[in-house]
Amino acid sequence: QVQLVESGGGSVQAGASLRLSCAVSGSIYSINYMGWFRQAPGKQREGVAVKYRRGSSTYYNSFVKGRFTISQDNAKNTVYLQMNSLKPEDTAMYYCTADLNLKTLERVLSPNEYNYWGQGTQVTVSA
Repeated sequence: QVQLVESGGGSVQAGASLRLSCAVSGSIYSINYMGWFRQAPGKQREGVAVKYRRGSSTYYNSFVKGRFTISQDNAKNTVYLQMNSLKPEDTAMYYCTADLNLKTLERVLSPNEYNYWGQGTQVTVSA
């Protein structure tokens, strides 16, 4: 089993930055992918950024590329999402996720590919 606990959300104005953190515990050795998804009210959950835990590969949804950066600290068993130049449309609940199974490029940002989820942290960006 894998447990994920997010932190770092908040309410900011457009153009500001936030860094989300996700502390991972449990069967960490088995995880291949860790990432961040988000879900706005009335919308489907969508992939934001994912990192292959055993290497340097990262995957970003086109709407955040260049503004958000995903990273991991293996010593702290933590994955981060640095979010810069935030926009009102980034407002959502942000979820940390992890999974064991290898994924294709076409599926790596699909929420159906992930079995472990945190409770979420709210990010609100005002104009």
